[in-house]
Amino acid sequence: MIYFDNSATTMVDNNVLETYIKVCKNYPGNSNSLHKLGIKSKELEEYATNNIAKYLGVKSNEIIYTSGATESNNTVFKGIAFRYRNRGNHIITSHLEHSSIIETCKYLERNGFIIDYVNINKDGTINIDHLKSLINDKTILVSIAAVDSELGVKQDIKSISRIIKEYPKCFFHVDATQAIGKIKIDFNDMDFMSMSMHKIFGMKGIGLLIKKENIVIDNLIHGGKSSTVYRGGTPALPLIVSSMKALELVIPNIENNYKYVEELNKKIVSCLKKYDKIHINSTDKSIPYIINFSVLDIKPETFIHAMEEEDIYLGTKSACSTGDISDSVYSIYKDREIASYSIRISLSYKNTKEEVNRFIEIFDKVYDKLMFKK
Repeated sequence: MIYFDNSATTMVDNNVLETYIKVCKNYPGNSNSLHKLGIKSKELEEYATNNIAKYLGVKSNEIIYTSGATESNNTVFKGIAFRYRNRGNHIITSHLEHSSIIETCKYLERNGFIIDYVNINKDGTINIDHLKSLINDKTILVSIAAVDSELGVKQDIKSISRIIKEYPKCFFHVDATQAIGKIKIDFNDMDFMSMSMHKIFGMKGIGLLIKKENIVIDNLIHGGKSSTVYRGGTPALPLIVSSMKALELVIPNIENNYKYVEELNKKIVSCLKKYDKIHINSTDKSIPYIINFSVLDIKPETFIHAMEEEDIYLGTKSACSTGDISDSVYSIYKDREIASYSIRISLSYKNTKEEVNRFIEIFDKVYDKLMFKK
């Protein structure tokens, strides 16, 4: 099997899975219980949280455990919107964002909030001048992904942050789900940061929301003593400790892994450029982990299933996307055909050069077969 759909989810690392199982077996107590099993679990929870904070360059009391980036994103948007509605009702984001943000914005719009979408440059980056023209004294939140999930475009978070800091009533949220473990992120540039562990070989069902310690927001989930006052629910200790292990495996190796994946990327892109009916959608601002392209005249699901028959797995749009076309691709190219035929290869440092060679061989065979049928 060749798995090139890592942006949708990664396969759990054996070390992470072993950690999860070990904690399940050896730490049965609720970490909020007063007996010795609870105290033992609490000590492990604090140990894991302190290490997670170290890997991310944040404070341990800034970590909120969630079920994933979707919950983290919802918590920020609704928590800010309803807590600070007296300050203003204006929110800025982009069409490159994950559906958990786009759909939440639609919900808030129905509840009286004004949502503006900042323009995107031809290379996929945020149009800074347009952002400057949109932001005002009524803006309470700006949310921009560090790396979007479809094109892999890396945004200039520092430049965006400088603009937002001129408006002290406005908060800056960064969805770092596709960036954590792949590129370096500086939390000092933002107020909130979301992520999911299943994107970095961790377990499904846990994510993080990093919130600067001095900011107060409304809860999304109430009730039940937890590891923070901002999210109710029994702390999922096995998931928390396994998240520490996942970060331990990827964070120290970011630079070496990036260079390695860059090599894989260049070989695949060089191959794709040989075909007349292929349009490369990723830009020079895209990180090497994501290659987005369109095979014109062939439906993406047809191509993906043909590759699947050869035991090669690709993606189309974001796995959580709700539309028929890629909004991310359309926002750059303004071409419905290109946007509706987009396919995504998402690599990881665990993919091998042999897999890339095999992919190129099979891709050529499938492409010729489907074009001939057409």
